[in-house]
Amino acid sequence: MKPWIRTNFRYAGLTLLTLAMIFLAAPAFAQGCSLCYTQAASSGKKMIEALRSGILILVLPPTLGSIGMLFILYRKRYQIRRTDDDRGFTQH
Repeated sequence: MKPWIRTNFRYAGLTLLTLAMIFLAAPAFAQGCSLCYTQAASSGKKMIEALRSGILILVLPPTLGSIGMLFILYRKRYQIRRTDDDRGFTQH
């Protein structure tokens, strides 16, 4: 198989996976605690802003940590730990 065909299949697969993740996650956003919804709806504008800020504060650190870990893993993907056996030395 030609290299450019493999690359096109890879990009098509990544595109389909991304679209599936976006559209299949939409029903998850519709699920929510009815008590939370009624409390947020009955509260004032300040409380709604505080709730939004709290959600961002709780979501942002794990997201940044995950992105950072993926970046580190990507950068170090070809590093391996070499031992004496890997260098061709043999024990007699």
